[in-house]
Amino acid sequence: MEIKTHQINTTKVAEIISDTIIINSVQDGLDLLGNIYYQGFDQVIIYDKNITSDFFNLKTKIAGEILQKFSNYRINLTIIGDFSKHESKSLKDFIFESNKTKHINFIATLQDALEKISQ
Repeated sequence: MEIKTHQINTTKVAEIISDTIIINSVQDGLDLLGNIYYQGFDQVIIYDKNITSDFFNLKTKIAGEILQKFSNYRINLTIIGDFSKHESKSLKDFIFESNKTKHINFIATLQDALEKISQ
């Protein structure tokens, strides 16, 4: 796993780069959060390919538990990927509602993510 730093105005953003799944469980999400938090980052960008597919099945509650941890520690999270491949209406609704805030976002590209963070 590599952490690439982006500085956007006063916001320190960690982009997680890896060829493997980083988040397989709630504990993995908490470990990543702790790592990022203690390095002084304000925001995390991670790719959907680095997150277990169970995250996108809301019935597993993995997404809710991980996102709650990020919320509690006030670390913004952006997940980059093609979310149209998921057919779940509840997931699509969840993504739609999440994207209304700046705290948790599901975005298609890194460029779009960086632009949203800079707003």
